[in-house]
Amino acid sequence: MKTPLSVYLPFNRDALRGAFEPAKGGAVPPAREGYWLLVQDQTLLVAPEGDGFRLPQGGPPRELAGAMGEPLWLGTWRNVPCWVASVAKEAPAPAGLRAETMIPMRGARLPDELLSLGGMAMQGLWWESTSGHCPRCGGPTSRIAGEWGKRCAGCAYEHYPHLHPAVIVLVRDAGRVLLARKPEWSPGRYALVAGFVDNGESLEGAVAREVKEEVGVDVTDIQYVGSQNWPFPSQLMVGFVARYAGGDLAVDRGELEDARWFPADALPDRPSRHSIARFILDNHAAL
Repeated sequence: MKTPLSVYLPFNRDALRGAFEPAKGGAVPPAREGYWLLVQDQTLLVAPEGDGFRLPQGGPPRELAGAMGEPLWLGTWRNVPCWVASVAKEAPAPAGLRAETMIPMRGARLPDELLSLGGMAMQGLWWESTSGHCPRCGGPTSRIAGEWGKRCAGCAYEHYPHLHPAVIVLVRDAGRVLLARKPEWSPGRYALVAGFVDNGESLEGAVAREVKEEVGVDVTDIQYVGSQNWPFPSQLMVGFVARYAGGDLAVDRGELEDARWFPADALPDRPSRHSIARFILDNHAAL
């Protein structure tokens, strides 16, 4: 079976080409030394190197003493332990480091490997910040050995990192595609219809519902394309293409600013290459 190209999108662990081993399966290294993923308000503190960037390496940066949260072991990349720590928003970057955004819509410049590691770092920190108490009884939780999950000290309830599935779909119809835009996006930019999966829904059911709710049309021939981890803060984007089956365009103004049909060979400004939306447009709009 041919591997879909979408597995190599940034933020997917696959982009690391097998060079990363997650922490859940091994013992914590005795010393906090290795690569450091220093997350500061959705940016990563990195060292410029030539035309690119590299992670700081060694022990925890002394200049950030007092401004860093408790380090978290993420795993091993290229046989070197990776440590994650949050950095206070107001803390200045240590000498030799600079803050680079991890958000594609804000002009991310980091290479795919660092975006993927940084995305896992953000998700790890998000999980740590939201899992300290049991969702059932409110008691304190502790890490389950060899897992990312947490167990309640009181009622023994176990819970694990929460991923929120969302569908994203390109609607096609005889040489044209249906695109939408939100008001907060840069002027002229359009992308795909997307939304979260509801309780009791299949992924295909969510596609049909979201398209109907947001742009008023019906779809058929719903086909899976690929998926992308999206760590803002913890989503899984599941990509599809679908065929227009009827109905008049009716934009849900509570969700979208605009939606319209575009010729497949004359698309407007699109999302950056980092997103599954762009992957689907580049590889499936003209088919």
